[in-house]
Amino acid sequence: MTTALDVIRADRALTVVRAPRIPDPLALADTLAGAGIRAVELTFTTPDVTAALRAASASERAVVGAGTVTTGEQAEQAIGSGARFLVTPGLRPEVAAVAARHDIPVVMGAFTPSEVMRALDLGAAAVKIFPARALGPGYLKDLRGPFPNVPLIPSGGVHAGNAAEFLAHGAVAVTAGTDVVPPAAVEAGLWSEIAERATLFVGSMK
Repeated sequence: MTTALDVIRADRALTVVRAPRIPDPLALADTLAGAGIRAVELTFTTPDVTAALRAASASERAVVGAGTVTTGEQAEQAIGSGARFLVTPGLRPEVAAVAARHDIPVVMGAFTPSEVMRALDLGAAAVKIFPARALGPGYLKDLRGPFPNVPLIPSGGVHAGNAAEFLAHGAVAVTAGTDVVPPAAVEAGLWSEIAERATLFVGSMK
């Protein structure tokens, strides 16, 4: 069975959606998948995100996960709502425990080498390097030295202008954020604009 991480690796990207409202989560997920980014992360910063997860998870093309998961309770809610992967902003042992119990991959947030090692100890399937904008693509190259086989996914400050550089420096995938899914465009349901942004982002990685 194809896992969420397989999809993220294949597309070399996932999209994190932060918006005060998602009027049609299924349309959003299908739009992003159609443009070439099948892994879609809906975050707990969006009110009633569990309803959005349930709706988006009906997509036959997208792989939908939950982000900004900080507690075991949120992890349970996300998985119960159809999330196929979890993403944390930092080291969260209770989230890792729930993910392991349900055999759901977790992409755990870290920044320093010590945090990367701790994330691996907790069973992270991949490590989100956040905030990536702080030190830029070169930092990924430095991390690849001691961690040549660890899937690293930069998040925060990744855009069409630097995505290829992050990948060239060792990222297995990059996280597309407001460059692809501006909150205002999501809230307004501007799917054609989002499709264009996603297509541009995907093209920039080649």
